[in-house]
Amino acid sequence: MVALKSKRELALMQQAGQLLARCHQEISKLVVPGITTLEIDQFVEQFLKENGATAEQKGYKGYPYATCASINDEICHGFPRKTPLQTGDIVTIDMVVNLNGGLADSAWSYAVGKATPDVRRLLEVTEAALYKGIEQAQEGQRSGDIGWAIQSYVEAEGFSVVRDFTGHGIGPTIHEPPQIPHFGQKGKGVKLKEGMVLTIEPMVNKGKWSAKLDENGWTARTTDGEWSAQYEHTLAITKDGPLILTSQPAEQIE
Repeated sequence: MVALKSKRELALMQQAGQLLARCHQEISKLVVPGITTLEIDQFVEQFLKENGATAEQKGYKGYPYATCASINDEICHGFPRKTPLQTGDIVTIDMVVNLNGGLADSAWSYAVGKATPDVRRLLEVTEAALYKGIEQAQEGQRSGDIGWAIQSYVEAEGFSVVRDFTGHGIGPTIHEPPQIPHFGQKGKGVKLKEGMVLTIEPMVNKGKWSAKLDENGWTARTTDGEWSAQYEHTLAITKDGPLILTSQPAEQIE
């Protein structure tokens, strides 16, 4: 069953989302050659603590870190580590923030130093795909409309959309119904209603869309070794259209 959120719940989630957006702004300044994803993870945990928040995914089903940090051919759920990032890498930092019981989830991919033209294009297409999906997150439309918009755009650009991982409902727990695939057919899937809060988080690969899990049971990477990128927002379905909760600044919920 899909839970619809009250204005009070939405306001709390937006506060968490705006803090998360601020955190990503700070991360963007940290991502330079030589930094490690473990250092970024430690920064995030301290930043949230100083702002009265916690990293909701730390301890979730045993996950040991405040962030997921996925590098190059890692699609998602990469473990932060001590290996320095190198010029030309891409790294995706994904986190869920809990601020006073409100949850927000957002991932962003960053180029480390100067990206090659093909990597820059992967990042640009993936980010654009996120917003094409958000455009379809309208009351009365269906989850398949979101997936179709993302898939048709990404494939027309010569990339592929990961199918093993989806967007989802969120709040007061990390993963709630409904699932939001990033592929699909128009008019199919769950009908979107005012009060739903969703994540849309396309993972786009340069090569095949298929994934495999590392031995740690968490980290997913491409089966062909090609690189992957991801962008994610948490948004609310409103009568006036989708409201992105993980942006800064944003229209305030009264």
